[in-house]
Amino acid sequence: MSTSITLTIIVLYFLLLLAISWYTARNAGNFSFFSGNKSSPWYIVAFGMIGTSLSGVTFVSVPGTVETAGFTYLMVVLGYFFGYLAVAYILLPLYYKLQLTSIYSYLQNRFGQTSYKTGALLFIVSRTVGATARLYLVIRVLQYFMLDDANIPFWVTAVFILLLIVAYTFKGGVKTIVWTDTLQTTFMLGGLLACVIYVLNNLHIDFGTAWQQLELKGYAKLVNTDVKSPAYFLKHLIGGAFIAVTMTGLDQEMMQKNISVKTLKDSQKNIVTLSLILIFVNFLFLFLGGVLYLYAQTNGYALKGDDLFPTLAMKHFPPIMGLIFVIALISALFPSADGAITALTASYCLDILGIQRNEKLSEQKQTSIRRQVHLSFAVVFLISVMIFNWIDNRSVIDLILKLAGYTYGPLLGLFAFGVFTKHQLNEKLVPVVCLLSPFITYLIAETSVELLDGYKFGYELLLLNGMITWMGLYLIKKEKIIAL
Repeated sequence: MSTSITLTIIVLYFLLLLAISWYTARNAGNFSFFSGNKSSPWYIVAFGMIGTSLSGVTFVSVPGTVETAGFTYLMVVLGYFFGYLAVAYILLPLYYKLQLTSIYSYLQNRFGQTSYKTGALLFIVSRTVGATARLYLVIRVLQYFMLDDANIPFWVTAVFILLLIVAYTFKGGVKTIVWTDTLQTTFMLGGLLACVIYVLNNLHIDFGTAWQQLELKGYAKLVNTDVKSPAYFLKHLIGGAFIAVTMTGLDQEMMQKNISVKTLKDSQKNIVTLSLILIFVNFLFLFLGGVLYLYAQTNGYALKGDDLFPTLAMKHFPPIMGLIFVIALISALFPSADGAITALTASYCLDILGIQRNEKLSEQKQTSIRRQVHLSFAVVFLISVMIFNWIDNRSVIDLILKLAGYTYGPLLGLFAFGVFTKHQLNEKLVPVVCLLSPFITYLIAETSVELLDGYKFGYELLLLNGMITWMGLYLIKKEKIIAL
């Protein structure tokens, strides 16, 4: 497929997003930017959040894991279901009761200003690193398979894509993203289904036959029973549950969409519906990975990991399938990046600058500040993406994404301590605890093989991080208690 066709597709796609942005952002103010006027339909939010939850990394990487890990990742997704129940029936009632726009203002109400700022900064750092790493990985795929041939520099691609994202989120914010994410999720899932159907038809097999072949090759393995393995099924289940709690329930990007729904009951419907849909969608990604390996082996292609899906789609499938792949890939790219920039803008404006609490700032001045922050985060994203490209080392990206996950442990500990205890805290020491707990967690993880008879931590490391934070907070508690 030619580069000119690819660029035309991206431009047309962007124009469609811009049209949605123009329509949804009419008469939009700061309240609609931050909260969508709390009028978003719950079913639209639920569907659009699929794209945000999965991201382009999932689209490229999950199919490639099947050869070595089988379907064991699905146990993590099953764990999500239980975590989402906790979000729906513990955290959402709290957020709606307090009528929060930023979820981290709960920490201010519960503990004080220092805890509030600490929680917000943990989110800002974590989401910035994670979102820009995901953005880089998808841009790299587009660059390697299409744009390098046209001698388009990487930095031009990065600037172009970020300008597109800023253009359609600049005014409408959450109100716009709820609808653009729905469109993008539709294209992403449509591309996923189209690729599955194409490969099955090309191999002349149906779903049942494909599943039998995957079982024969050992690709359909679901449960890992090795207790010492990071992929042990209970580690995946427990880790998945707490990943859902922290990376959805304690994440401003995800929660600002949920609390844009008018009523608590509808917001709960959104979360539960999302949890069920994600199980099916992730299974479909894994199934696609399995049949892609069957396709590659049948045709003599030695492909593995992240190279599997994009290489087959762009170099070995018919041009129409390459076109579908590009549309699906950029549809997976935008929801994880546009929501992140908008959420980071909201958190910085509300939590760090406190513009809505400053009565001296007019609506016009607040809008000016918000737009400056929005553009600043776009620049930060660009710089981060260029740094990742300069490093150009996939293992470093994996390490950075893992480190980003460490920052959610302190958030888990802070919120858990607030929800499940009545104690107040020595506020001055809260940042110290939140900085030390990931460090202690890292030391335990790095020495677990020697100290714990070969035990390797998996996704449950997040729970350990939260527990260490909780214990640290308990040590700095005050005798004074509050009435919950």
